[in-house]
Amino acid sequence: MDDYRHIELDGIAFVPAERTTERLALLSRDEAHDLLRLLSTIAEEGGPMSVEAGRLAREIAARIPSEN
Repeated sequence: MDDYRHIELDGIAFVPAERTTERLALLSRDEAHDLLRLLSTIAEEGGPMSVEAGRLAREIAARIPSEN
């Protein structure tokens, strides 16, 4: 570990532990479909994030109701 650099944490403010267990607000169906379209587009473009975007798009598609 020759390239190890010690980082001082004294000046960093961390989120209190009780706030880290809160759930995020749920997405509306329209927001979920917007996100799904965005991820699908990224997956189709074939860039560096395409594999992960495709995986997330499949996960979201399996969990949300259809648009109709």
